[in-house]
Amino acid sequence: MTIKGLIFDFDGLILDTETPEYQVLQEIYRSHNVDLSLSQWSAVLGASFAAFDPWRYLEQQVGRPLDHGELQEVWRRQSMALIRQQGPMPGVESLIRQARHRNMKLGVASSSPGDWVMPHLVRLELAGSFDIILTADDVSHIKPHPELFASAARQLDIEPWEAIAFEDSPNGITSAREAGIFCVAVLNSLTRHLNTAHASLVLDSLEGVTLDYLLDKVDHRS
Repeated sequence: MTIKGLIFDFDGLILDTETPEYQVLQEIYRSHNVDLSLSQWSAVLGASFAAFDPWRYLEQQVGRPLDHGELQEVWRRQSMALIRQQGPMPGVESLIRQARHRNMKLGVASSSPGDWVMPHLVRLELAGSFDIILTADDVSHIKPHPELFASAARQLDIEPWEAIAFEDSPNGITSAREAGIFCVAVLNSLTRHLNTAHASLVLDSLEGVTLDYLLDKVDHRS
């Protein structure tokens, strides 16, 4: 079966935004003598605050009103300072080059808003690498709903079974699989502790991974 396109998640897959965000959030929680477990925060990974509101939860734990806007601003400012020091995740640029060499179509499917995704892709000099970039702004339902990946395949003018999706979170994997797409889970420092068994293939990293290796795995899918 011919693979004609690759569709990449953004947060935690192209750029590790997730580890800095969780680290800073843990520091904020600790300053209020509250713990935030990864199992609680994982509801947000690949999704949004609609799945888990960290400020409302913190407020419930401390038992008094908190300034959500101020907490959000501190979190964003401190985590962004760390994220701006990050380059693309290992192996991402190589895989993009390999796909371009074979004239494959490339897309991004992210549950984050466009004003978050695009500036990062521009900074990384990757925005021009993709034929389409879909974000939360472009769909009615974000992950784990399949709409983002289904829409990405449709806009790339390929069938779902002609694509490989790259994800790091359980929510994203569910989205891709329910869209009928072969999904490669690429684990990062956070998501390696979560359940990604429903992925078609699980990798520790894309570093050193060749397109031929991935295509062989697709050809031998069960």
